[in-house]
Amino acid sequence: MDTFTLGLGALAFVLIVLVLAFVTYYNRLFRFKNASEAELGQIRVAMKKRFDMIEQLLGAVKGYTKFEREVFEKVATLRAQVMGSGPANLANLQRESASLFGSIRAVAEAYPNLKASDIVRNLMDAIVSLEDEIGRHRYTYNNIVQEFNTMRDTIPSNFVAGMLGMEKLEYLRFGDEVDSPPKVTGIGTDGRD
Repeated sequence: MDTFTLGLGALAFVLIVLVLAFVTYYNRLFRFKNASEAELGQIRVAMKKRFDMIEQLLGAVKGYTKFEREVFEKVATLRAQVMGSGPANLANLQRESASLFGSIRAVAEAYPNLKASDIVRNLMDAIVSLEDEIGRHRYTYNNIVQEFNTMRDTIPSNFVAGMLGMEKLEYLRFGDEVDSPPKVTGIGTDGRD
């Protein structure tokens, strides 16, 4: 074998290794990107379901107290925004949802008969369960984002991500507490309407 053939074989080997590495990193990056989008979709679905249940809970509570029409409209507006929202807007929707749910809980606490209602109790339990589900999805989403962003920042996968124009993914940050106590409307001064 002459040196030209040997050099050509070595070059072909290096090219094959580089192509295989590129394909491997390409596939991993897209696997994480697609997994993050799927997980974000699960969060959106759970949040929409929560807004649906909050609306049902508002309907059940409505018989005992008068919630303003704007509260019902706000829930409908927030529910419509969920499916097209990115991580930053989902965090805002989460805060709004927690505030609304806190208001409804406060109303239920003020009315013992309402609090004892099976429908209200079941809806409130289901909403709390959805909170847990959203928390689990958020945890999974953020882990996937961390893996993707680590690959985006480390050698050699950052070269592949750079060639593909892939930007870092945004973490989903929900505040763990509501900034201000819920405002309760529709409760008379004597505890009844």
